[in-house]
Amino acid sequence: MLYPVNEENLALAAAAIRRGDLSAFPTETVYGLGGDAFNPSALAKIFEAKQRPRFDPLIIHIADIAALENIADLSRLDLSVQEKIRRLSAALWPGPLTLILPKKPSVPDLATSGLATAAIRFPSHPAAQALIRLSTGTVAAPSANRFGCLSPTTAEHVAEQLGDKVDIILDGGRSSVGVESTVLDMAHGTPRILRPGGTSRDQIEAVIGPVAMGGDADSNTVTAPGQLKSHYAPGVPLTVHRREEMIALNDEAATGYLFFDGASRDAWLAAECQKGAGRHIRVLSEKGDAVEAAANLFAILHEMDRPGLSGIRAELAPSGGLGDAINDRLSRAAAK
Repeated sequence: MLYPVNEENLALAAAAIRRGDLSAFPTETVYGLGGDAFNPSALAKIFEAKQRPRFDPLIIHIADIAALENIADLSRLDLSVQEKIRRLSAALWPGPLTLILPKKPSVPDLATSGLATAAIRFPSHPAAQALIRLSTGTVAAPSANRFGCLSPTTAEHVAEQLGDKVDIILDGGRSSVGVESTVLDMAHGTPRILRPGGTSRDQIEAVIGPVAMGGDADSNTVTAPGQLKSHYAPGVPLTVHRREEMIALNDEAATGYLFFDGASRDAWLAAECQKGAGRHIRVLSEKGDAVEAAANLFAILHEMDRPGLSGIRAELAPSGGLGDAINDRLSRAAAK
């Protein structure tokens, strides 16, 4: 059952988290599956509900910058790094940015997969903030989907994938950003983006200067959420193509085609000289707006992930900004 976001239902969801149960809730990125970050039993329920491997750490959500001191031990970092963290939190929190920071010993190992660091985020969605404040102040919340599958951007997506594994699903409408947060490692020397997401590299560098980009990781080297090579995948096999490759593809009646913009779709249709009858064609953004495309990505993939399609061919976005996050998700979905 879905519960619309209101004061009464936020209180119910918060009470569930306080007693060690789970609540799914909207954020600006995707829907999260929340449990008390300091309750190992609740954390175990998250892993069980998602069928998530224990080596993949969770993101701990806060709704007050003062709560950061309950999780992170910033004294282990140089003063210059501490200053960068202060500037980042002032400029980009609340928002779709997760920071990897040294953790305090009191943070359960299950939340961090035994790592000496914790992944921490301050979401901007008002319902997420209200739930966190009403519950325990520190809520561990990965995306509310089965592990490795498409991330949920609506409450209906959560219900389809997790069903009765969640005590309460709060319905706050569609997520506005549509892709997960950017994960930025601030604990190991040079700041490094481990997962591109809803905050662009340019936005981060405007605050703290140059940052490095991390490469793909495999299951033996996961140091932050969302690093597995294969992730975010629909059930229908997906392949990715650059624009020129996409336009040159031959039509296959049982294949879905996902274009970044309307211009690519129109060029493909003109090259094929066909009307497109019976084809499964979708566009992330008619005008080629990366923000709109990112917001639409998972919702459209959910729509295309259906019986009758033998595969999905997806066009990569132009690189830079949110295009990097879109391409990261598409590439991991194709690595299944």
